[in-house]
Formats: sequence, structure tokens, C-alpha cells
Amino acid sequence: MAMPGVQEASWGVVVPVKRLAIAKSRLAGYGERSRQDLALAFACDVVSAALDCPLVVEVLVVTDDHVAAAALTGLGASVAPDDPDDGLNPALSHGAELLRAQRPGLGVVTVSSDLPALRPEDLATALGAVRAGGRAFVADSAGTGTTLLAASAPAALAPSYGPGSRDRHAASGALQLQGTPALRRDVDTPEDLREALALGVGARTAAACAGLPVLR
Repeated sequence: MAMPGVQEASWGVVVPVKRLAIAKSRLAGYGERSRQDLALAFACDVVSAALDCPLVVEVLVVTDDHVAAAALTGLGASVAPDDPDDGLNPALSHGAELLRAQRPGLGVVTVSSDLPALRPEDLATALGAVRAGGRAFVADSAGTGTTLLAASAPAALAPSYGPGSRDRHAASGALQLQGTPALRRDVDTPEDLREALALGVGARTAAACAGLPVLR
């Protein structure tokens, strides 16, 4: 439910997904196949949570990975290539523009693809707190990065991801939201994954973790 004075809106979600061959390098200790399986599982669980969020009308995945594209399309997401292939921020802006070209006035939000504990209600709570015409973000568990950035129309998304993105998004005028632990818990390392598992991960991540030493 939206907070008093806050816009009830329909949202389009942009999820950036790296090529699996280079994704989640700090999980390489589990083996090459498992590293790629985990990266894809995280993205599948994020997309599934976003599709099940009642405030979301479309999920657009930006990726050049054909395996990821096929899996995420199968879940019900739209997929666009990483254009102009010039880094994360241009890719996110491009995705937001594609969504609004189809649905003018749509709120746009980008969510990291490595939040395997994300639930639809985590996303709904954050989006319900974005004020009409404003921008808001959620910082990661470390407090330095960003896991979610939202822009209610007509505001532009204006992403500024990269090291220290939390401070840049705050300086740009975006409101920092508290965010749930699941929405803040991105996974880069085995310790991150253990923390996500303690929160409760989605079905694809749980399956990918079966038999891995992370559970011991």
C-alpha cells in the first residue's frame, strides 16, 4: 500500500544482466559452471519477483547474453540488447527510454540482477514510497552502492552507478529509501550469498546452491 501523499503508479522495471561469461567473478571458487549458473539464477529470481509485483506492468532485461535472454524471456520479461554497449549507465537509460516510448508517463525503476532474496512485496514497498514526479533509491547493504533507482514520471532515471553510487544518487536529489534487507542484499561474494540464503532466496537460486559448500 502506498504511503499518504505518495503516488500509486504503474512501473516498468529495467534489469541489467551481464554476459554470464564475465558475471560474478568473485564466486569463481565454486567452479566456472556453478558461477554462471548462480549469476543466471539470481537474475531469474529478481525478474520473477518483479513480474509478481502488483505495481509492475513490464520487466525489461537489458543483456547481450543469449542464454540469459532466453531464460528471462521464458519467465515473461521483455529483452533488449545492451545498446549502445557503452557501460551500465547508458544501458539503463536506454532501457528506461524504451519503456517510456511504449508507455508515456510510466514510472521507471532499475533493480540489480543480483538480489536473489528479493520478494514482490520488497519491491512494492519501495515503489510505493516514491513521490509523484520524484526520484528515489535504495543503498546496498554496505551503504556505498545502489540496488534500486526509481523515477516517477516525468522525472528521468539519471542513473549514476559505479563505485560510490549511493553518494552520487543522493547528491543528484534522489530520496534515499530504507529498503528491506532483501532489497539491499546484493551478492558478490560467498559471504554475501550466505547472508542472502539466511534471508530466504528464490527457487532458482536455491536450486543452483544445492550441493555447493556455501550451505555448509
